[in-house]
Amino acid sequence: MRILVTGGAGFIGSHYVRSALAGDYAELADADVVVLDKLTYAGNQANLAPVADSPRLRFVEGDICDGPTVDALMAQVDQVVHFAAESHVDRSIVGPGDFVVTNVVGTQTLLDAALRHEVERFVLVSTDEVYGSIEQGSWPEDHPLEPNSPYSASKASGDLLARAYHRTHGLPVVITRCSNNYGPYQFPEKVIPLFVTNLLDGLPVPLYGEGANVRDWLHVDDHCRGIELVRAGGRAGEVYNIGGGTELTNRQLTKLLLEACGAGWDRVEYVADRLGHDLRYSVDITKISTELGYAPKTPFDQGLADTVAWYRANRDWWEPLKHGSS
Repeated sequence: MRILVTGGAGFIGSHYVRSALAGDYAELADADVVVLDKLTYAGNQANLAPVADSPRLRFVEGDICDGPTVDALMAQVDQVVHFAAESHVDRSIVGPGDFVVTNVVGTQTLLDAALRHEVERFVLVSTDEVYGSIEQGSWPEDHPLEPNSPYSASKASGDLLARAYHRTHGLPVVITRCSNNYGPYQFPEKVIPLFVTNLLDGLPVPLYGEGANVRDWLHVDDHCRGIELVRAGGRAGEVYNIGGGTELTNRQLTKLLLEACGAGWDRVEYVADRLGHDLRYSVDITKISTELGYAPKTPFDQGLADTVAWYRANRDWWEPLKHGSS
């Protein structure tokens, strides 16, 4: 079997690729992996360095919006796991155009090619942010989509396109929606690597508003295991939530990060809240748990400690990225 992984040099996609080529997923033990990545600011071939010499890996630098490139690759693969996306909410607020192009037009380009070449499975990796904000309880997969940022709106649009290709053409699409990811190799604009790297450098960290916003934290390894369960056994046309089971306010998370880095609250700078900042996300994972046996395995305290240790030990990875980030 040969699988096309879009965005496979990004944070989550590269973890999936490394795990697949390391033999962590039994059904992919002999599979070839083709990575298509545009290598934008958040895509980094260094993320694939541990498996770069694998004879089962082929890397292609290219854009998911490039029809001829996508078509040529789709003709050579059996399945697709689609990670490639613009994903930073703050960037989407000031520059939404790139998000619409990549997350909507790029997804449609992939779906068209997958349909033409009759791929066996198309997994679209999406986000819990498409649901909007929830005060109490947790979203099931059939909750109406109510995105509140240009990023989440563009992802919701991609989800709906994928659903339409399944309903209209019978394309075997499956959608996953995850909560907030963390772990090694995450680009240092997201909150955990941003705070950790700032604190390690003696810099302040920005906390939105009063830090009351709540997120469910999911280790990237648990997320990718969930994606693999869906790829291997999920029902076509269905959506599966993937969560980590650890809800924290941003203030609680900040406290844990300060403690992990040996810093005090004097390093925190309170900044104006993000426009349209969703108060709380929470996904119900009953469906993936009962149908596919998913459960998060990484305790948050251990996962966070390991993540902080990774950033301490890998300055050579994040310092060049951070210097060039904006």
